[in-house]
Amino acid sequence: MNISTPSITITPTTTAAISMLAQLGAALLLGLVMLYAVGFSEASVAHNAAHDVRHATGRPCH
Repeated sequence: MNISTPSITITPTTTAAISMLAQLGAALLLGLVMLYAVGFSEASVAHNAAHDVRHATGRPCH
């Protein structure tokens, strides 16, 4: 009885695809955490944070 194990070849393309999927997963997780945090914060906290960002980037808000 001859049992052979399949060999898996990892190429640079496979490594790049795995890396890209890991980055997409991390971005999705970060986005969900941010959405969760803003969703459960008080309205004034979210408004003040957005207001401060608009001032910091030089955009008018009034």
